[in-house]
Amino acid sequence: MEFAAVTKRFGVAAGAAAVDALDLRIPAGAYCCLLGPSGCGKTTTLRMLAGHEAPTEGDIVLDGANVTDLPPARRGTAMMFQSYALFPHLSALDNAAFGLRMRGAGKAERRARAREMLALVHMEAFENRLPAQLSGGQQQRVALARALVTNPSALLLDEPLSALDPFLRGRVRAELKRLNRELGITFVHVTHSQDEALALADLVVLMRAGRIEQQGTPEDVFDRPRTAFAARFMGGHNVFPDAGGGGRVAVRSDLTRLAPPGSPGALDAVVRAVEYTGTGFALTLAGAGTDELTVLQDETERRAHPAAPGDRVGLTWAEADARRLAAD
Repeated sequence: MEFAAVTKRFGVAAGAAAVDALDLRIPAGAYCCLLGPSGCGKTTTLRMLAGHEAPTEGDIVLDGANVTDLPPARRGTAMMFQSYALFPHLSALDNAAFGLRMRGAGKAERRARAREMLALVHMEAFENRLPAQLSGGQQQRVALARALVTNPSALLLDEPLSALDPFLRGRVRAELKRLNRELGITFVHVTHSQDEALALADLVVLMRAGRIEQQGTPEDVFDRPRTAFAARFMGGHNVFPDAGGGGRVAVRSDLTRLAPPGSPGALDAVVRAVEYTGTGFALTLAGAGTDELTVLQDETERRAHPAAPGDRVGLTWAEADARRLAAD
């Protein structure tokens, strides 16, 4: 799957592109998460891949064929929408079978295939229920079965977990990863959740203002951010002035340490809040010339430096833990 110099502009007036000269290759069978803040172009990218938006410029290639001008039904993709969009008057079984019905498959054939997909998502016991008789998580699984029933080469997911509670979100996340692994089809998943992308993706594509800010494995993007935007958006990092010269460095919050205020080489800061996380403590701080800072302490570190809101402290880190950042 490839985007080759794909640009999308809305309207006739010249202006900033929603997607700007996007070059991206997604390996077959990968789980790719398009990640970024609202307005970064990730959903527009997904809709162009699905055929619901036409690129202004550039080409989209799927399975070796240029599909830029093909309608959605001829692309070999299936899209699962954020709202699930189930038909309220149809049973779970008939909702799951709907894609095959639109392709003219016979009733027995489409229901047999739909039952296979409902079993795949552990919903076979609910095939006769209407959507109103299902929980949000169950509706989500039916929508997933419907998307898979046509055996697509790529499954496109638009914020599929955003309506679920945290416990159910974790369970469905594991199911999506299992399906990607077992079915061997490419998953392209739009999300604004860093945790979701890190947990699911083989390939994280962090977008900003219609362009790719950074891409790579979850470990690459999280642990080796290239810009201050990437470090801040992925979370878990503080961005400091580079003591060795101009520019900035990123240091993971769990590798940032407290020291007495005024310590040699330390950055002075003020503790704003302390939260217990269950496995430790998260301190929010403000430092001169920096954005909001975070320090994660385990219980041993907390006993050594029991700082409270309002306390002045120093912040230190090992030089080896600092990642020098390119200009945004």
